[in-house]
Amino acid sequence: MASNVYEGMFILDSGRYSRDPEAVSGSIPQAVRQAGGEVMVSRLWEERRLAYPIQGQRKGTYWLTYFRLDSGRLAEVKRQCQLNESILRFLFLRVDPRIVDALVEHAKSGHAAVPAEKPAEGRKSDDGERPRRERVGAGSRTRVPEAVLEQVENMED
Repeated sequence: MASNVYEGMFILDSGRYSRDPEAVSGSIPQAVRQAGGEVMVSRLWEERRLAYPIQGQRKGTYWLTYFRLDSGRLAEVKRQCQLNESILRFLFLRVDPRIVDALVEHAKSGHAAVPAEKPAEGRKSDDGERPRRERVGAGSRTRVPEAVLEQVENMED
């Protein structure tokens, strides 16, 4: 089977994470390794209030992981996540091979998630031009590195 790189976003139970962060966060790479995968990056994303309660929890700890795994073995990782009571929700996305290096490098850099800045509507800059809107990843509160955006734009060519 083909080996792919996946991005995994996990919402962890904040209460369990605060009591034992090593065990809770360590269960994610452990599930990937048990399925025969290789963890490239696994790190804390942020803690935030949930839009609605999940399993009675109002806050969640977001955990980001990039890993390489045979596509046929992804079901094993999903099953382990479903059985893990510390994981409230999870989502796996297959990463385009052309942008893997840039995404993994950005995740390794450890940049914390930052709120997206709203552009000044209707205000002009000193040179009379409208201020350039900052490019922010869709559905994300983290700025997307320019290198990744350029690679994605070049994929359309």
